[in-house]
Amino acid sequence: MHAKKTAFVVEHDFIMATYLADRVIVFDGEPSVHATARKPQNLQEGMNRFLKMLEITFRRDNESYRPRINKKDSIKDMEQKKSGQFFFMDEA
Repeated sequence: MHAKKTAFVVEHDFIMATYLADRVIVFDGEPSVHATARKPQNLQEGMNRFLKMLEITFRRDNESYRPRINKKDSIKDMEQKKSGQFFFMDEA
């Protein structure tokens, strides 16, 4: 149920952040030098943008349903990068 309320949450735990958010703001730039805040995006678009900058892909574990980072250059990692889907959404 959506309460139609807005909150600004800064969360360091990646998993918790994905559970809490339906929209995200992604910052890019050079740490401690300059940053640009992008417009709010839905969770899928924002996480794809963020993870693409880090060159990391996530999948959902088949047993625990928790997010897992794919091994760099694994088949799954390369498939997801090729398709532009760095972040999973409700594959379970």
